[in-house]
Amino acid sequence: MPPAARISLSAGLLVLLMAAVNATTAPSIQPSLERAEVLAGLAGVGLMLVAVLWTRAVPKAPEAVALQGDQSFRLVDGLPDPVRLELAWGSQLFLTATSAATILVYWDGKVLMRRGLICSTPFKPGTICDRSTEQGQLISLVKTALYPGRTEFDSVLPDLPAVMVQPLEARGWVVLGGWSERCFSRSDERWFSGWCERLRTTLVQVDESSLLTESDPHPG
Repeated sequence: MPPAARISLSAGLLVLLMAAVNATTAPSIQPSLERAEVLAGLAGVGLMLVAVLWTRAVPKAPEAVALQGDQSFRLVDGLPDPVRLELAWGSQLFLTATSAATILVYWDGKVLMRRGLICSTPFKPGTICDRSTEQGQLISLVKTALYPGRTEFDSVLPDLPAVMVQPLEARGWVVLGGWSERCFSRSDERWFSGWCERLRTTLVQVDESSLLTESDPHPG
């Protein structure tokens, strides 16, 4: 409660107290005294209402969880330069501009990148990843403790309090884990989905370019 609201609340309580003392110590109850008591009561309640309206409820920010992992940046060998560049700048953006603690990219059956806090457990997509692919959209677990299938993300990093999963069509996923519950905003979700679409486009273009290069006949 701000100082001004406290002063208003104290003044309202004081007015009510004084009105009560005045009424109990009066030798007789006259109409004029009754009118004064009503006005004093209204004034006291009004001051208290102002104090309540002046006070803004500020929700307590969720505390960051002490996650266990190694701070690292791992890319699979043999990635083309466009893909490496896309993964590098995109992961750096989310790890520095949001409350993300870790990020993982899975494509065509293998992990392309782990960055942030990471573990050595092989990633195995589960029902939540499959559901995101079926729905074709991002799934955000703002509080993983409420979801029975949250253990599938222990292979990304154990005990993540919040997770976002974005499908890369039917060929993979990007998993973003947060430091605390409800740490990702709507803006973070939109940026994450947009970057994942850009990453998917880059991966598909590189695959198509590789196929064209392999099928291009050499002059005899």
